Amino acid sequence: MDTMAMMKSMDMGEMTMDMDAMQECMQSLNACAMAAAMCAGSDMMHGPEMATCCAMCSNMVEMAQATMHMMMRPAGMNMDVMNAMMTACMTMGKACAAECRAHADMDEMCRYCAMACDDMVMKCEAMMASMSA
Repeated sequence: MDTMAMMKSMDMGEMTMDMDAMQECMQSLNACAMAAAMCAGSDMMHGPEMATCCAMCSNMVEMAQATMHMMMRPAGMNMDVMNAMMTACMTMGKACAAECRAHADMDEMCRYCAMACDDMVMKCEAMMASMSA
């Protein structure tokens, strides 16, 4: 399935954005959600001392997926709401990356999750720079 072709065929309403940046952002959000889900699962195996990291990663999954789902409905986007959602997602990504980096020497999943969060933040920043109403 060619999701980019599907996105380009959708009514964008009053918004304009770089569709390549949008696709990269959505792919990065998806990768971040997957890495955070795997990290949360791995954290549970390390015991109660990883409870904060597990919760942080679980929250990151939800934020990344919700942001990506909003981007899949461009005609219904409100610029202020989308900016707020992406900003919240990036804030969560920075916090999750910092938490995971603190455990990266103990669990390789934490290292991967931190890298995925960092990439997602970078791609969301690029996406936001391309948006206009």
